[in-house]
Amino acid sequence: MNFWKEHTGLRALFIAGFFFVGLALVIVGWKRTGQLSGLGLMILGVILLLAALMIYNKPFEGDKGPGL
Repeated sequence: MNFWKEHTGLRALFIAGFFFVGLALVIVGWKRTGQLSGLGLMILGVILLLAALMIYNKPFEGDKGPGL
């Protein structure tokens, strides 16, 4: 899909947003150790961090690297 290759500014905005919000949720959840809400916040934060990583890697899908 060429959408993410053509819109690099939007991609960078989504990556930065997901990264910082996800990191904040993990830290806030970590401060609530022992509570179920803290675990939920940390899981949601990890999901957002993985979403940022997925958006980062999206333009490179389907490309054959050297020797692959």
